[in-house]
Amino acid sequence: MENKITIKKGPLLTSNEGPLIISGPCSAETAEQLMETAMQLKKLNRVHILRAGIWKPRTRPGAFEGIGSIGLEWLRDAKAATGFPTAIEIANAKHAEEALKAGVDILWIGARTTVNPFAVQEIADALVGVKVPVLVKNPVNPDLELWIGALERLSRAGITELGAIHRGFSSYEKSKYRNKPNWEIPIELRRRIPELPIINDPSHICGNRELLLSVAQTAMDLNFDGLMLESHIDPSVAWSDAKQQVTPADLNKILNQLVLRKSSFDDAVMLNLLEDLREKIDLMDTKLITMLSRRMKIAKKIGKYKKEKNITILQSNRWDEIVNSRLKLGTEKKLSEDFITKLFEIIHQESINHQNQVMNKEKKKNIS
Repeated sequence: MENKITIKKGPLLTSNEGPLIISGPCSAETAEQLMETAMQLKKLNRVHILRAGIWKPRTRPGAFEGIGSIGLEWLRDAKAATGFPTAIEIANAKHAEEALKAGVDILWIGARTTVNPFAVQEIADALVGVKVPVLVKNPVNPDLELWIGALERLSRAGITELGAIHRGFSSYEKSKYRNKPNWEIPIELRRRIPELPIINDPSHICGNRELLLSVAQTAMDLNFDGLMLESHIDPSVAWSDAKQQVTPADLNKILNQLVLRKSSFDDAVMLNLLEDLREKIDLMDTKLITMLSRRMKIAKKIGKYKKEKNITILQSNRWDEIVNSRLKLGTEKKLSEDFITKLFEIIHQESINHQNQVMNKEKKKNIS
């Protein structure tokens, strides 16, 4: 489906020196905590936008769900003292109206809200005619179309200063991350909407401060436009998400360690070398697709034999044999287990699809 999104990159979402850095506490807890955090961040001369959670959607009742509207006053005071533009998360139209009335500069829609088109539409309707930058976090589930759909709803409401926040995706599987990055999804978002600013949120991806630098570096290597990193004057006593927050001083250490790379260059020798290597990759990809096509033709033949003998498509022992042997071979060839597993799951599913076409061809004819 064609994306009908108009993007206008305004000054608040643009950094002329390095990546755009958004920082501040996960939650505004007290006026003093927010002000002191903001003042320390200001001294770094690295942060562009002050963030703070005012309303906090939590998984279960009883957890700290944000200080509420009074926090908007604290945020306004911190802005006056530091000059920082401010940003907060909103979950409904009432939040949007209160934030704008309080002079908040940037709004973002959280992952739990992005997943609900009705909630996003309610916010979009409330913002008709308003000139304000809006960032949209990815939905909690790995659904690119849902993410793009939220951006489209805001675009139709006349919001042109749009951006995306990549905060990772929930998964039932155990992982070292709080939310798995699934980098391929924001990469595809960039391909689909190349002019859209994408901010990476290492804090929510990692869930702990030890992994922040690694994730932030990956985002920079993938040419993301900025980072949202949570900072608190004393994370050990934070009222929410203590493990993923860092002090302003530690934030500065992370930013100092980041390697920032160029997105393009004009070295003629290097360009020729890259072009030569890319041509080789193109040739290998052509061969790869040709081989996969041949593999599927063989799978169809197997499907014919299974149909003649009335045998099920899925043969668990054979699939187990393929997984183990390909994992062994892939490891020997210096390929990761995760890559080989995903690759052959996709190949296996395509083989099943081809065999299913063969085995149920007559049924489809009868139905039609």
